[in-house]
Amino acid sequence: MAFLNLPTHRLRYRIDGERGPWLTFCNSLGTDLNMWDAQVGVLSNTFRILRYDRRGHGASGAPPGPYSIADLGGDVLALLDSLAIGRTHFCGLSIGGMVGQWLGIHAGDRVDRLVVCATAARIGTPESWQTRSEQVREHGLAPLMETTAERWFTPSFNASHPAVVRDILQRFAGTSVDGYRGCCAALAGTDLRAELGRIETPLLAISGNDDPVCTPTDLQAIAGGVVNGSHLSLPGRHIVNIESAQEFNAALQDFLVSPDSGNIDKSRDRTASARRLPVPGTS
Repeated sequence: MAFLNLPTHRLRYRIDGERGPWLTFCNSLGTDLNMWDAQVGVLSNTFRILRYDRRGHGASGAPPGPYSIADLGGDVLALLDSLAIGRTHFCGLSIGGMVGQWLGIHAGDRVDRLVVCATAARIGTPESWQTRSEQVREHGLAPLMETTAERWFTPSFNASHPAVVRDILQRFAGTSVDGYRGCCAALAGTDLRAELGRIETPLLAISGNDDPVCTPTDLQAIAGGVVNGSHLSLPGRHIVNIESAQEFNAALQDFLVSPDSGNIDKSRDRTASARRLPVPGTS
């Protein structure tokens, strides 16, 4: 494991790939850097991939909360600075997608192309996140596992890929309660809707077509609100990069290497075929 030591905590990170432009991945709430395994296995031949555990997640430290979205974005910039990475593509899912939006607004000169997945400019309400935080404080994360599986994956994926679902839920249950609650505070305090127009970085918004957490409409709103955005909907729910891994990887590769990605047709709003492809590494 590699770690960056910051004044209040440390960040675990991993680099895969030896050549090509940098691509940084940012995980969702309650997961770790392993949620991107299916992407790294394919894309590390084309990109140098940086992924990390957000503060309070995986093997990273959990400084006292509450956190803000600026804190989470600052962690990314500190990691890039420590590795002398001037610019990178960035892909984040859920709260990771909010971090991506924050970077596009406040540090657009560090991001070449931006992919935001299963996210929104505002997720939930301050009241809903406060309620979630208090539930976790009193009872921990284990009672949320069943409903999390339902929100994150379709019933058919839960049934056909139990080992994949079990692994990610075990990582969810192992998340630091303090870190999870700190990120709940960041979500409660973040509303980027009025600032989307400041994002000039070419942006691709990817939704799960059956996501009950961040709907395709949420992703359409991001794509339509930035200067240079498009939207793609893939089969699946919230963790769409795992449920539709092959389609997701193809979309990422196409967007990041396409020479015209810097001049996206804002009318592009695509829904991929519902044809299900195998998840890499599973039967």
